[in-house]
Amino acid sequence: MESDVEWNGEILKELSPEWGERVIFLPECGSTNDEARKLAFKGAPNHSVILTECQTSGRGRRGQSWVCPKGEGLAFTLVLRPKEVPTLWSRIALAAGLAIAEGLDSFGVSSGVKWPNDVWVGGKKICGILVEADSSFVVVGVGLNVNVKAFPNEVSHPATSLALELGEEISREEVLISCLHRLEIRLAQIESDFEDLLEAWSARCVLNRKNVRLDVGGITRTGRVVGVSPQGELLLQTATGIKKILQANEIRILD
Repeated sequence: MESDVEWNGEILKELSPEWGERVIFLPECGSTNDEARKLAFKGAPNHSVILTECQTSGRGRRGQSWVCPKGEGLAFTLVLRPKEVPTLWSRIALAAGLAIAEGLDSFGVSSGVKWPNDVWVGGKKICGILVEADSSFVVVGVGLNVNVKAFPNEVSHPATSLALELGEEISREEVLISCLHRLEIRLAQIESDFEDLLEAWSARCVLNRKNVRLDVGGITRTGRVVGVSPQGELLLQTATGIKKILQANEIRILD
């Protein structure tokens, strides 16, 4: 796993065997999620990691583009073959967001999670996660701003990076290792230990007790966030009772 930038693989050897033997490095690709799906259809094993230095067509939810500057961002995708029943796979997004937030703890930043799968620091987005499922596998794409110094004007939400928050550049390999270690722990909890996972996720949720406006399939809903269901649905207290929101095109905090 070598490139002319940083990925010499030496630090990656510190990964547990569950991850370390399954990192596939691509100097450049369109989308790590697309590459992961191709490899999954060809039989890529559980916990394969597709990592790239340059992602030319990265995307987030609803097809929004995700920029990963060469040498500055961290873009990777996990191939998962969950042993749990598919009805529990919706929990993977929560597990992934929590794991990334926890992975950043060791670098001295205080991060929160924004339903369904963003990681925020100081009210700004530092990481986006895109979970896509097929009948026999799930791919979890992570775009993390590590040493990014500037962002395109068209970014829809205020963004930040570890370098901007800390005032110095951070090893992307060390960030990757930290995040993968936490992913290994949290993804193992989507069934039997999900109560603990959900409690930890809720403690970091930046929407807790916030009044929000959501675009749900073209319908605007407003209410106060009171939690997340075991199925990963946002629980919204409205004038007519608690609504369970599985997906939303846009979420705005009103207070």
